[in-house]
Amino acid sequence: MEAYLVGGAVRDHLLGLPAGDRDWVVVGETPESMQARGFKPVGRDFPVFLHPETREEYALARTERKVGRGHQGFQFHASPTVSLEEDLARRDLTINAMAQRPDGMLVDPYQGQADLAERQLRHVSEAFREDPLRVLRVARFAARFHHLGFEVAPETLSLMQSMSSPEELGALSAERVWAETERALGEPSPQVYVQILRQSGALAVLFPELDRLFGVPQPEAHHPEVDTGDHVLMVLAQSAQLSEDPRVRFAALVHDLGKGLTPRDQWPAHHGHEAAGEEQVRSLAKRLRVPRAYERLGRMSARWHAHVHRALELKPATVMKLLEGCDAFRRPEDFERFLIACEADARGRAGLEGRAYPQADWIRDCWSAAAAITGKDVDPERYQGPRFGEALRRMRIKAIEQVLSAREGAS
Repeated sequence: MEAYLVGGAVRDHLLGLPAGDRDWVVVGETPESMQARGFKPVGRDFPVFLHPETREEYALARTERKVGRGHQGFQFHASPTVSLEEDLARRDLTINAMAQRPDGMLVDPYQGQADLAERQLRHVSEAFREDPLRVLRVARFAARFHHLGFEVAPETLSLMQSMSSPEELGALSAERVWAETERALGEPSPQVYVQILRQSGALAVLFPELDRLFGVPQPEAHHPEVDTGDHVLMVLAQSAQLSEDPRVRFAALVHDLGKGLTPRDQWPAHHGHEAAGEEQVRSLAKRLRVPRAYERLGRMSARWHAHVHRALELKPATVMKLLEGCDAFRRPEDFERFLIACEADARGRAGLEGRAYPQADWIRDCWSAAAAITGKDVDPERYQGPRFGEALRRMRIKAIEQVLSAREGAS
């Protein structure tokens, strides 16, 4: 059987990166001959099989033809006559269009190895334009390999710009857009994903709430970078330094969406952007079918981040309002993710990337003191019904007051 290792496994091996999933292309076979060899069919749209021992995926060499709009508007053709080069030609980037023979010899008909050396993300052929999802995929690869010096080739970016129309990108399902975005949030440089989408014009189509932040000024005293869009990119980059959790990074990405709705005559102030931002997150999440855990954390970040920044100035009752608003007693893990996003926001400012953020630790101390007070500490005979909850709340505020007194005494 003539089988070749293809795609990311070859690329990452040449880059010296850890091995991931290994995919194979088989030339000269049929579904019947594969099953006769013991391979189990698993492909729905085209012939893909699982190896009887390794369980790795083996796909028959195939070509494709555009017959409709969007990511799924393709007709695939697999037969023993399709060559390896024809199969590789349908792939998105040259660095993903290499194959390796069983003896280790590289098959590289589209100069992928040269583009690896030059750190270029370059499309294989004009067939690239037939799949609008590739605009997002290239942006995601840019986020993955940015730290290695990779850039999108100018001709590929130009092609992406020509593909970023509402008609083409609008044909993508919400699930596919979110799937690519979620994966991009987990890459080493997620801010590059947003940058490339903006450069291609796709951000305005798919994420208008984010795109409208660029060009919106903020007070220079608090934001030396001034531009809100630039600030969000910096916050997203900081969040990637502080946490690998894509939920934290999503919260960082959407924390300032409300500033895009501030009337121009109120710039650079943004009064009330927190509540407006929470609604923007809700709208974005509904449109793209963002998982509830992401939406919840994103809304929390938009609504309450300014309170954490001002934590050292807040009264105990206001701190309690923050904890309750963030559901910190029932969802402490989410609250911790939120505090990390707040720290990323504080550091995502030009020249302030390394500054300390004592506010988060102060809020953590307040939460710990308040959370230590439970219903068991309330006299059930004295306080019943609504009065029980009110008593518990007062006791927790008292605990926060004690933390405040201790901090003031230490200073």
